[in-house]
Amino acid sequence: MDGKRLWRTIRLNLYLRKGKKAKYIRRKGIFQNFGKGSGYALRTIPLYPELISIGNYVRIAPKVTFVTHDVVNAIWNSDPDFPGHGTYREYMGCIKIDNNVFVGVGVTIMANVHIGSNVVIGAGSVVTKDLPGGYVYAGVPAKPICTIEEFAAKRESNIRYPEGFSRTGDSIGPDFAKWLWDDFRKQREEK
Repeated sequence: MDGKRLWRTIRLNLYLRKGKKAKYIRRKGIFQNFGKGSGYALRTIPLYPELISIGNYVRIAPKVTFVTHDVVNAIWNSDPDFPGHGTYREYMGCIKIDNNVFVGVGVTIMANVHIGSNVVIGAGSVVTKDLPGGYVYAGVPAKPICTIEEFAAKRESNIRYPEGFSRTGDSIGPDFAKWLWDDFRKQREEK
């Protein structure tokens, strides 16, 4: 990691505690684009961030990997007996994420991928090709599993807790936690 990237990563983590991470990313122009209302839960700056464009109202969960390059060329170029030794160049490509996208925990996004608007990418998925907008994707490689409208309807029908319960910061409070645990146990007894 070069000095500039290391310094930005340190600063990013300092701003994380102050809740100003997105503002710092935009002010420093770290990515090609980092849209309004977007959030970035990663603790590091990926290599070649100028090859990554993030639209408006995008949420990037922790442990997401942006793969803007590979270094196969370094292996081939370092072996004097490999055919074509010294002639291989690094593979690089852009990643573009449009508006209203959620990228789940542990997702890997490969180079030369465009993710359309109104997309949810499930945890642990690997995005190897363009994902058209309006769908929920999951898997390795990521595949469509339902439309955004179907997902929204299912999500609403699965929220069981009563009105009035909500989180405050990073906590939900003891009454809300108790209600959720009681409901968790009750659902399993019903099966």
